[in-house]
Amino acid sequence: MSISVYFFQESPVKIWGLTSRERLERVLAKHGVHEILSDLNQATTDNVLLLRADYLYDDRVIQNLLESPGTILMASKEGQEIPVAALVKADLAPAACPYLNDGIENEALKLLNRVTPQTLTPAYQRRLRKFDPPFVLPITEQYRHKLEKHLFSWSYKGITDLVTKWCWPFPARLAVGVCVRRGWTPNQVTLVGMGLVVLAGILFYFGYYALGLVAGWLMTFLDTVDGKLARVTVTSSNFGHLFDHAIDLIHPPLWYIAWGMGLAHRFPELSLPNLRLIFWLIVGAYIVGRLVEVLFKVSLGRFGIFSWQPLDSFFRLITGRRNPNLILLTVSVIFGRPDLGLLAVAFWTVATSLFMIVRLGMAFRERFTNGPLTPWLSEIDPEQKPQSLAVRLFTR
Repeated sequence: MSISVYFFQESPVKIWGLTSRERLERVLAKHGVHEILSDLNQATTDNVLLLRADYLYDDRVIQNLLESPGTILMASKEGQEIPVAALVKADLAPAACPYLNDGIENEALKLLNRVTPQTLTPAYQRRLRKFDPPFVLPITEQYRHKLEKHLFSWSYKGITDLVTKWCWPFPARLAVGVCVRRGWTPNQVTLVGMGLVVLAGILFYFGYYALGLVAGWLMTFLDTVDGKLARVTVTSSNFGHLFDHAIDLIHPPLWYIAWGMGLAHRFPELSLPNLRLIFWLIVGAYIVGRLVEVLFKVSLGRFGIFSWQPLDSFFRLITGRRNPNLILLTVSVIFGRPDLGLLAVAFWTVATSLFMIVRLGMAFRERFTNGPLTPWLSEIDPEQKPQSLAVRLFTR
């Protein structure tokens, strides 16, 4: 099915540096739609996607609309449902455009399917592990700041560690704004983060823990910024995604090893016996935890283990990964005992990986006893009152 696009009622207001049309062109290009029409009568494709370019569209809505020929998308404005987009046969596009522009409905349009963002698109976002109702919102200069805030929140993961969830959102939103104004790309931010990974590791290795922690925490902050910048500006790429995740996957255990070596270099009186055993425990438990995640996703469902039940989502807040472990290391330096910080990281990494193994076993039992697993976020009823603590924490 070939599709071309026709934009109308364009707004000059920019959200995160992009007009609605510019953003839509990037979103559509990711789905292989590149042909933009200036005249509806010049369409050479089977179907035409008509889009009001004075609205901010959830990417998921556009994706699902592209898969729904013969559909008119309705959106709420000032308490009324109005048509804002349609995917129709090319010969019907000239009749559909006046309807979307002025509400003048042709008889042939009555046979088309009417949908809203909520009926077209599920609220559960598997990739970002959260429940987030889809949106199509009118763009005005008056509400530009609110729309930017809304789009940033949409780009943020729902189930993550406690630092990323509660400490980074506000400063990260400010940092994304700086990047947009300066024209900095997500990959440039990731490269700076990689430099900080190396710097922190070197400082840890030579026992300069306080300075290393400054570099480490700044790196974790930029690790949040680059992903959000990519999503709000629609500049994510396969290379950037793989590059960022490769860095995230590899560097934490290397930091812990460097931390242990730093004890011998700068604090020999605090050097731990059986340091090699501690390293093996940390690295082994870290690898086991990662393998549990992969095994769950491959064998039990196309979603992560931390999305299975509310308990797992709460556990993700404190799982023995980089940010919670950095808290342990930071506290140990504050109290002048970096050796105890490394022991705490070893204990917590092993303990949380053992917990994940237990949860994996329970998931396999549930799968073979009661059938396929589903993420708890996909079963939320937003109208149910009162809402549980898990729903309040992990949904928007």
